[in-house]
Amino acid sequence: MSQQVQDVETIFCHQTGDDYLVVVQRDGKRLFRAKLGLSETSAGPRPAKFRLKDGSNEEPRQPDEFVELARRAKRIRISEQTSPEKRRELTEMLSGYQLEDKTKAVRTCRYCASAGRYSPVTTDTAVKDNTDWICRDCARQELERQLSFSGGGAVTGAAKERLEELMLEVQDLQRIVNLLQGQLDPDLTQFDTISATTDEVDPVRVDSLNLHPGLQGLLEDRFETLLPVQSLSVENGLFEGDDQLVVSATATGKTLVGEMAGLNRVLNGKGKMLFLVPLVALANQKHEDFEDEYGHLVDVSLRVGASRITDDGNRFDPDADVIVGTYEGIDHALRTGKDLGDIGTVVIDEVHTLKEEERGHRLDGLISRLKYTCEQRAARRDEYGGAQWIYLSATVGNTEQLAEVLESKLIEFEERPVPIERHVTFADGQEKVRIENKLVKREFDTESSKGYRGQTIIFTNSRRRCHEISRKLEYSAAPYHAGLDYGRRKQVERQFGDQELSAVVTTAALAAGVDFPASQVIFDSLAMGIEWLSVQEFHQMLGRAGRPDYHDEGKVYVLVEPDCSYHGSMEMTEDEVAFKLLKGEMESVMTHYDEDAAVEETLANVVVGGKAAKRLNDRMLGEVPTKHAIGKLLEYGFIDGFEPTPLGQVVTRHFLSPGEAFALVDGIRKEAHPYDLIADIELRDEEL
Repeated sequence: MSQQVQDVETIFCHQTGDDYLVVVQRDGKRLFRAKLGLSETSAGPRPAKFRLKDGSNEEPRQPDEFVELARRAKRIRISEQTSPEKRRELTEMLSGYQLEDKTKAVRTCRYCASAGRYSPVTTDTAVKDNTDWICRDCARQELERQLSFSGGGAVTGAAKERLEELMLEVQDLQRIVNLLQGQLDPDLTQFDTISATTDEVDPVRVDSLNLHPGLQGLLEDRFETLLPVQSLSVENGLFEGDDQLVVSATATGKTLVGEMAGLNRVLNGKGKMLFLVPLVALANQKHEDFEDEYGHLVDVSLRVGASRITDDGNRFDPDADVIVGTYEGIDHALRTGKDLGDIGTVVIDEVHTLKEEERGHRLDGLISRLKYTCEQRAARRDEYGGAQWIYLSATVGNTEQLAEVLESKLIEFEERPVPIERHVTFADGQEKVRIENKLVKREFDTESSKGYRGQTIIFTNSRRRCHEISRKLEYSAAPYHAGLDYGRRKQVERQFGDQELSAVVTTAALAAGVDFPASQVIFDSLAMGIEWLSVQEFHQMLGRAGRPDYHDEGKVYVLVEPDCSYHGSMEMTEDEVAFKLLKGEMESVMTHYDEDAAVEETLANVVVGGKAAKRLNDRMLGEVPTKHAIGKLLEYGFIDGFEPTPLGQVVTRHFLSPGEAFALVDGIRKEAHPYDLIADIELRDEEL
């Protein structure tokens, strides 16, 4: 003890019951802890007991030893958590030994003090815990304890980091706990703001376009001038037949670029228009829109693949002026030898689908096959000049590279007309609806400077959930998805446009086709069916928030359920996905081929192009190992030379992978019931 007394730097005192915990430090390290008890004497309070602490053991020492320690210490600190009465008692005792000059009350971490650690905190470093202040390390530990206590113990890396960052930023633990309990503190929920940007583009007057009279009159009735991205496209050869990759944010008007080009060529006798989208729901909606807007000028048909097992083509008229279809629907027509006639314009909407694991290689192959088909027709018919290609996307990370590979002119417009605030908060499935109700009400009760009430799009992952949420919202709302009939969807669109609805609740699968003038977007789920959203899809959907003619700003709320996934095959959880999407950069659009994809596309190219299959492979976006794929096709018995076998024709007609094909063949040989065969294929897909 006498050795320890030398060069004592700090004595820290903290009330524990009726006594004081004493911590003795030198060079920032604790030498020992002790318990000090005072008693009242005629001279005032004086040390009455002094015991060294070693774990749960206490060693009695002479009370005067504390006085000797105090005299040798450079400073004596008393925690502010010590009650005013006990602080006065301790200060009076130290004054009796003329030690008041080195005595000072300090703000310390309560948890550290109770554990016998001297941890002073300042206004800049402390975190408030109810009425007390604690150090950052203890605040992190307490947050973790609260997460576990509140059921958020499964909050993972990025979400946990975000909560810690917020806690240290606002220096208030309880506000973070409240956030986890669904309170909408805007200072905490706000993740960032995407600033408004405006590119200066001289608008093209509609009356200067000199299009086919039917289309020209229709456009002049709707607009005086084109929007910036449309103007850029026109100025860069849209009506001269130039192929274009048009990349612009959601709701900036790029779809009309494809419509104007295609319809003008149709009406001027330069071939039919194909307008292709990735999903059946989008194709159905686009078909209805074309019928509604242009049906008096052109014949419109629909081509979608109802399934890989049966081909429901009875609504399809290959002689129509405009064919709206899915990628697979048109590809099926090519794979089965249907004559599509003179194709004047091909519009590929959502061209960033090229990067998707399952659908990407099929779009890549379709583009190659369709270009080959048009070129072969042009070689046979002098009066047919081939097709103009228009590719549309809101979200591409490698625009110049993609435009080069697609042999098209890049039209890129990066304007964000209004700023978008992005918020993230935490809630479970049931709590989400309560939060959504609050957000929808708050937004609808707010009027913009342009005189419009705030309205909301809620994106979720199932039709059932659409109905569940819309029923529980207090203000008028409606579900909106591909399962509703045309009349009902049009009614919802009209009601929303007339501000009769506070919100629509729609599926992520229909996101690309939802065109409501909303000021707020809420993500009830970050999944599309049983797949997590990609960065591209997420940005496209949040881009629906805020219209320049209606709103001053857009708001986006991402509601995250920690440790949640919607299917056993989903590797990440919703909290992990949320911060990946919020922080993620736009992914490059590039198609990657595994062996099955290479075999499928090479077989389809053999079916369409015969000996030209290698040429079709070489012009695709992704690198296809043609020699290896041809070898596999021969090995599997799918081709004979450069001709498909009957088995190969069945496989390509139904978009089957080799594994699925062999499962079917094996089942047929075993005389399995057709329903069992289909179930086996679907279960195999689930496992993959």
